[in-house]
Amino acid sequence: MPDLQLSLEILTLLLFTGMLAGLVDAIAGGGGLIALPVLLSTGLTPIQALATNKLQGSFGTFSASLYFVRNGLVNLREIRFMVACTFAGAVAGTLLVQQIDTHFLASLIPLLLIAIALYFLFSPRISDEQRHPRIGSHLFSLSVGFGGGFYDGFFGPGTGSFFAIGFVALLGFGLTRATTHTKILNLTSNIASLIFFLIAGHVVLSMGLVMGAGQLIGARLGARLVHRRGIKIIRPLIVTVSILISLKLLLENHPGLLQGLRQVLFG
Repeated sequence: MPDLQLSLEILTLLLFTGMLAGLVDAIAGGGGLIALPVLLSTGLTPIQALATNKLQGSFGTFSASLYFVRNGLVNLREIRFMVACTFAGAVAGTLLVQQIDTHFLASLIPLLLIAIALYFLFSPRISDEQRHPRIGSHLFSLSVGFGGGFYDGFFGPGTGSFFAIGFVALLGFGLTRATTHTKILNLTSNIASLIFFLIAGHVVLSMGLVMGAGQLIGARLGARLVHRRGIKIIRPLIVTVSILISLKLLLENHPGLLQGLRQVLFG
């Protein structure tokens, strides 16, 4: 692990980046979209940035989760099997990602995220009303819980959106309730992945802890907004974050798209 000397400017940048990422992540997920580019800009390698992002993100998901539990928005006993399945999935994904190429997944996920954004934008099922579940809690835990955890450990971007759409479409949750439960599962998968990144020595603790302090503040603010504003703030942010993550992944994996876009816009 590198011994990084952090200047006051970098410390300030990391702190405020953590706050903003925590705020957005508590509401709609996708905080890594904000945090990762900043971590990479400081000179970290991609694996160090990913690992350190798991550390700082865990502070935010913990802060938001604690707020939701203390305010009675989540009952941990009711979702303990879901949490266990998510943890197991994240461990499996984190172990597997070290063995195979993720290029195919990186090309597929933007299309899925765009579909999620369109679903949240146009589906009449998206509201704060509780609806009849389409599957049981145990089947949901084994499918969406394990699958979402696996995806977060294996790849990551858009995990919160996948969990949220699962809660809404399959368990019939209202959007606010789906968001609060999504954060618990996000915390679970973050911790599972973080454990293995720490063992491998990829986490830059100094940077992760500074960003984590910002995450604690930003995530608490975001959790309060979810509690008070509900669907009015969650729905547009999920749509926006899903589209931004999709664009980022598409441009990273298909550089020709950016060149073509520049030619269209600027000739």
